[in-house]
Amino acid sequence: MYEIPHIDLKGKVPAEEWQTRVELAACYRLLVMHGWDDLIHTHVSARIPGTEDLLINAFGLAFEEVTASNLVKIDIEGNVIDKESSFSINPAGFTIHSAVHIARPEAQCALHLHHTDAIAVASYKDGLQPYSQYSAFALASMSYHDYEGLAVNPDEIKRLQNNLGNANFMLLRNHGALTMGNTIGDAFMHMYDLLRACEVQVKMQNTNNQLTTVNQSIIDGIKAQANIVHTGLTGGQKAWPAMMRRVKRAYPDFDL
Repeated sequence: MYEIPHIDLKGKVPAEEWQTRVELAACYRLLVMHGWDDLIHTHVSARIPGTEDLLINAFGLAFEEVTASNLVKIDIEGNVIDKESSFSINPAGFTIHSAVHIARPEAQCALHLHHTDAIAVASYKDGLQPYSQYSAFALASMSYHDYEGLAVNPDEIKRLQNNLGNANFMLLRNHGALTMGNTIGDAFMHMYDLLRACEVQVKMQNTNNQLTTVNQSIIDGIKAQANIVHTGLTGGQKAWPAMMRRVKRAYPDFDL
């Protein structure tokens, strides 16, 4: 009942799939390290390069229990492909993640969280405000999706896709946050920016001080800057290896 089935896929899957498994498992552990996990809920999914197949967490495992081998491989319709896996996936998570992967085939990773401050800001009528540099990064590529209850209705998929469009950041009203990335590292850095922006906004709006905002002209020009600072070769792809090393120090077993 309490034992996790042991799965060892190292050396048994193609190299690109294994690398994706290792990076995705690291991302799950980073969510724990930042306090962004929500019991066994929320998800990070990644497309295996060169395929339409996805990797996602096994439903029922805490994020600190996710390893490279026990991630579940599914097709775009949610069918479990792994022959060795005895795990299932969360249907609500699949609805959201299949929708965005179908709509954005260029994006390898989709990251969805229920962070408290993100839920608060998503539930504000005016949403995210330009109160910080973090918010400027997010607002340069922001979208919103209205709450429709638990995401198990296939009819919601098209609405999710339409609302996401080409954005890399989405606030799900009354629900949480979603980020997209061309790599797992990019999706993580986008979520880092978005959650920091939400944290700053909640702190600022709980004061009686007059607030200043980032000028819209700066936001209009910041997307290109963000591609360099956080998701370019000198940005996100520099930060991500450091995050991988941090995970390895804290959780030596994540890449098993």
